[in-house]
Amino acid sequence: MTEQNTVPAPAPAFPGGTILGYPRIGRMRELKKALESFWKGATAADDLEASAKELRLATLARLAELGLDKDASAIPSNFSFYDHVLDAAVTLGAVPTRFADLRLADGSVDLAGYSTIARGEGAKAPLEMTKWFDSNYHYLVPEIGPETHFAVSSTRWVDQFVEAKEAGYLTRPVITGPLTFLYLSKPSDEAPEGFRPIERLEDVLEVYGNLLEAFKAAGAEWVQIDEPILVADIDADRDEVLANAAKVYGSLATLANRPQLFVAAPYNSLDDALPVLKDSGVEAIGLDLVRGGVPSGTDLSGVTVVAGVVDGHNIWRTDLDAALRKAAEIEALGATVAVSSSTSLFHVPHTLDGEEHLGAELLSWLAFAEEKVAEVVTLATARAEGADAVADALAATRAALASRKAHPGTNKADVRAALAAVTPADFSRPAYAVREAAQDARFGLPELATTTIGSFPQTTDIRKARAAWAKGQIDDAAYEEAMKAEIERVVRLQEDLDLDVLVHGEAERNDMVQYFAELLDGFDVTVNGWVQSYGSRCTRPSILWGDVTRPEPMTVRWTAYAQSLTEKPMKGMLTGPVTILAWSFVRDDQPLGVTANQVALALRDEIRDLEAAGIGIIQVDEPALRELLPLKKKDQAAYLQWSVDSFRLATAGAHDETQVHTHLCYSEFGEIIDAIDGLDADVTSIEAARSRMEVLPAIRDHGYERQIGPGVWDIHSPRVPSTEEITELLALAKESIPGKQLWVNPDCGLKTRAYAETTASLEHMMAATQAVRA
Repeated sequence: MTEQNTVPAPAPAFPGGTILGYPRIGRMRELKKALESFWKGATAADDLEASAKELRLATLARLAELGLDKDASAIPSNFSFYDHVLDAAVTLGAVPTRFADLRLADGSVDLAGYSTIARGEGAKAPLEMTKWFDSNYHYLVPEIGPETHFAVSSTRWVDQFVEAKEAGYLTRPVITGPLTFLYLSKPSDEAPEGFRPIERLEDVLEVYGNLLEAFKAAGAEWVQIDEPILVADIDADRDEVLANAAKVYGSLATLANRPQLFVAAPYNSLDDALPVLKDSGVEAIGLDLVRGGVPSGTDLSGVTVVAGVVDGHNIWRTDLDAALRKAAEIEALGATVAVSSSTSLFHVPHTLDGEEHLGAELLSWLAFAEEKVAEVVTLATARAEGADAVADALAATRAALASRKAHPGTNKADVRAALAAVTPADFSRPAYAVREAAQDARFGLPELATTTIGSFPQTTDIRKARAAWAKGQIDDAAYEEAMKAEIERVVRLQEDLDLDVLVHGEAERNDMVQYFAELLDGFDVTVNGWVQSYGSRCTRPSILWGDVTRPEPMTVRWTAYAQSLTEKPMKGMLTGPVTILAWSFVRDDQPLGVTANQVALALRDEIRDLEAAGIGIIQVDEPALRELLPLKKKDQAAYLQWSVDSFRLATAGAHDETQVHTHLCYSEFGEIIDAIDGLDADVTSIEAARSRMEVLPAIRDHGYERQIGPGVWDIHSPRVPSTEEITELLALAKESIPGKQLWVNPDCGLKTRAYAETTASLEHMMAATQAVRA
């Protein structure tokens, strides 16, 4: 027998066009419905698994239909039942010890256990939740300590690749990178003081090596490893981060049996991490060219750059000509270039189909996930076959961009004149001591004053009434009667509980941003533009496309009605300018600060009308203040300046005796404590329950002089906190905040909770307050 020399097969090329990820919840929120049915016990785990598989396969088929190559790793596998960071934790075996009983014999957790880690149960608090970089998505924070045993403890990532392969799709698995996983983790309760999760990098790296080998054995040609931590300035030495990046990817690249490695770094520029990755031996690097721009003077020869030229973070149609120029600039640096979305498309809704009410002109300016996939395919075709092959698409884009620029709604003379007339005095109130004395005289509130954040449960009856009114099935009078009945119910419940400052419950509001978007000019709203916020929670961001004006008062009649029902003070409830921007898809043709000030002037007028109606406490919520903080430190001061200014422009016209509240949640407050102080709100309520008041020492050390309400009840979990638990949290709070400054409230609004758990939790909150007062 004659021996033959075998030539290794060439490494698979990266596809010419791809996306970094796709919406996971389903076009009609199929996963949300399946999850919530499972959590209620109405369906079994097998039913949830079947629904999820059906959704995954339908997504694969649609992406292939839109033009992504189903045989060349162009379609990402990025499904999650709840959160991709939680998926990484359970895959690596990083289950906190309080959930140790949920582990099965093989070390894995089933869907019930996975859900318990995410949502909590009984005395077991869930993982902490916070925002994913500068997006409105919430991830669950892993807890890592010296005791954490790392091992491949779930095969779901590999199983889903195999499932797709058996259905005829060679996908590209998407996994959270080891650096992002560890730098975003927090020390476990068992960890010694000073321990940092990144200290476990060697152990985690070994498990990632095992995972890559498993993907290779299953037939994966490419694996996408998401490392957005590399674009962010974090609370760690940059040299350490870069050294760890070199260590991780230098090590993974040397594995003998692994797929090709694509390291994606969305949300900004890689800067000094780019040459580190380029020299590590990985085959492809993803650059966000929307947020980060084209790197200059970097030799990229020998590596594939996946050029993120289609904005995955916003919904505006891509300037295809500009995108092609960016790709060409990257190619001129020596790289092999593929075109892509800049981030995963799970930040945007599924499709424009069904949104015809927006009108043909506005629709022509937009691109949701499906339309962005089509843009990527168009760009890939243009690069492979020349611009003439997509001439019609290029011409249509140019026409749409010209239409948007020329539209009169994007440049209103009266709005521009109002902004030009603003003076420095419009941003300031009298000294806090003056306001505090006037407010004490007006309200006479007790120490540890109690309130809620704003919304009360949105019952099925409320939603049905709103839907029937929107469809014309009931008239205005019937709708108003239904809303007033719910408002009275909420007021009476709060009086029975003996809360000090009441809210009207926001029965008439579908969403804290959309409600205002529907009443302000310059906005439009979608019918089915759902985006995942966390778990099964979805929002419909509004579209802020033009100059903003307020045609008439938006909240006055509902708040005034609620105040007429009680002698206790009633809070007016408004959403702040930064949060309205953060939770909308905002125009990208002018600075965000200009748009924020337009919204602020509308809110300033609303506050004036609330005061005229006798409302003396007004809350302007800014839960997203930290969310938009730029990932690069060099950009943060400018952002904090305009964001604080917009809040002050909205609120500084209030009378001294009007108590201005604000609310912030899911934030690393220590990073922005100066900005929080700069808001100059009389009372600030913050998320603090899951983290057990860990932010308060920083607020104490800052010398914060105004009043603060750290949340004592985590409303993002269905569990009811006991009186003892809340009493303990209040005691912790009093160690940092004097009683005269301290308020008692939940972490956030109660819209997503049911009345039974709401009533029980508020009863416990009031009992704890009375105990601490005593």
